[in-house]
Amino acid sequence: MYDGWIKVAAMTPTIRVADPYYNAERIMELMDEAEEAGAKIVVFPELCITGYTCGELFCQERLLEVARDALRQIIAHSDGMDGIWFVGLPFEHGQKLYNVAAVINCGELLALVPKINLPTYGEFYEGRYFEPGNRLPVMTEFDEQEIPLGTDILFESDAMQGLSVAAEICEDLWAPQPPSAGHALSGATVIVNLSASNETVGKDSYRKMLACSQSGRLSCAYIYASAGYGESTQDLVFGGHNLVAENGHILAESERFTNEAVYADIDIQKLRFERRRMNTFSPEKAPEYMIVQTALVLQETELWQRPQQKPFVPDDAAERNNRCEEILTIQAMGLAKRMEHTGCKTAVIGLSGGLDSTLAFLVTAKAYDILGIPRSGILPVTMPGFGTTDRTHSNAGRLAEKIGCSLLEIDITQATVKHFEDIGQDENQRDVTYENAQARERTQILMDLANQRNGLVVGTGDLSELALGWATYNGDHMSMYGVNVGVPKTLIRHLVGYYADTCGDEELQKVLLDILDTPVSPELLPPENGEISQKTEDLVGPYTLHDFFLYYTLRWGFSPGKVYRLACRAFSGGQDLAGEESAAGDEQFDEREICRWLKVFYRRFFSQQFKRSCLPDGPKVGSVALSPRGDLRMPSDAVARAWMDEIACLEEDMDL
Repeated sequence: MYDGWIKVAAMTPTIRVADPYYNAERIMELMDEAEEAGAKIVVFPELCITGYTCGELFCQERLLEVARDALRQIIAHSDGMDGIWFVGLPFEHGQKLYNVAAVINCGELLALVPKINLPTYGEFYEGRYFEPGNRLPVMTEFDEQEIPLGTDILFESDAMQGLSVAAEICEDLWAPQPPSAGHALSGATVIVNLSASNETVGKDSYRKMLACSQSGRLSCAYIYASAGYGESTQDLVFGGHNLVAENGHILAESERFTNEAVYADIDIQKLRFERRRMNTFSPEKAPEYMIVQTALVLQETELWQRPQQKPFVPDDAAERNNRCEEILTIQAMGLAKRMEHTGCKTAVIGLSGGLDSTLAFLVTAKAYDILGIPRSGILPVTMPGFGTTDRTHSNAGRLAEKIGCSLLEIDITQATVKHFEDIGQDENQRDVTYENAQARERTQILMDLANQRNGLVVGTGDLSELALGWATYNGDHMSMYGVNVGVPKTLIRHLVGYYADTCGDEELQKVLLDILDTPVSPELLPPENGEISQKTEDLVGPYTLHDFFLYYTLRWGFSPGKVYRLACRAFSGGQDLAGEESAAGDEQFDEREICRWLKVFYRRFFSQQFKRSCLPDGPKVGSVALSPRGDLRMPSDAVARAWMDEIACLEEDMDL
């Protein structure tokens, strides 16, 4: 439960209809399993103590008596367990019968949450047996104790800041005004749903969409446990479709028709961050809501699943291809609008044969296609210097030819040497001046060519480079429109790869694949034996790590310690607790490497903000962006001490 994580579970027992004692035994077995797995919030299905499909038997006094006795057994079994348990049963109050969730913690019944919306249509007939629940809590009796009965109850714990749990039951989610909306606005960060949703063709997709979208709209976690095998199949079949969603994303989903329990680690800190960030989420705790304190032990949560190494890149191939096509279109539409507005006839772009300029060039070609003007109007310029290799030089020429443009070559060597003479720089002193002078010479050429030809300079720098400040100020840092500013390096590789796979030109594909195989380098230092001598990732660190750090720092506001913990989990390799092996091609880093590059990331991110404060325009394409006019209004002289102090503590712990 440190760092805001808490493990949860949605579990479906195999029951017998109208046999509460048997069902209680199965529920208690699953409680033992959940406790061993470390789950702290555990949800069982609607009416699982009796079975949802009891029909007229709900009116039988004996069934209600045995259900209460089975609940006593479950409550007693929870004594000494560290968790909050939600179990469904029929419960009589005021000579009316309610469909309720019993909320249990440490051997006590804390409350009963009734179902509000009772479906009495189609295959459902709940209105025949049950009374709609009350929102405002009232007191009812259970074993000579007064227990609150009502929907407007929040279950909180001092063990975790921001943990606030509320419940609704099945149809409550499907209704036009789900109780969960009021729960969330009153502070609930976790919504549980005890359900008995039968299976019909296509219903699972709708059910999944409902849970997912509700968690997104309410910036909450949503735990959905549904009835499964064991319910009567007289007219219906129940699939045990269990789900855990968080902020619009499915974290865990069971295989239907298996009564499979699912576990997930939900992140309360993430949900709190999202609510702070969204000024349209306006929480206002209703005065009638009752707060019930629960007893939970603060302890480490062993993360169930491994975080994705590349959070900007979808794992699913079909989704990844759709994402690539969408991003390429966003980039191209942004540039097309800018060219149309300015009346520019020529797009001038420095084409190095490297990854970033390749993507920018492909996007420019797509923009020309959108505008319906010939690609021959694009002016790619290759500007070989001290570090240019034959490989990148050749790829730039072949790429321009395949796209249908004439490549202009301007060698910057002599101009740079002359500039060194002018400023008194020893050309054998290969320092930052030696490198940056080349970048600024290239930018000067591009700008003047654009002036000369009524053109616009297309920028090539990407999101990862801007985060690290890996750009020459007023060199490659500057352009007239930066098409790559919203795209991180790990995603650029997939965009170029997607273009290669879908271009329909075998020769163009070969060029693009060779560019993808070329080490990332600014090529500002002379080659060694004809090969690139200056590899960016040797200097600033692996982009896979930096993009990981960037995502969790900016998108979710995580502290360095939490980012470090996630990174150690993501890049450790082997099998995770869910039994999944690390994917083929995944990278591995040890704790010291991760800490080393995390330190570099924060140091550079803070110190290089001055470069981002004067960025050219460029399109935002994802949830993380660095525009000083949009997502990152950050002072250029902000101090990184608080973040670096936390990293220093990590280093001390490793030394100990």
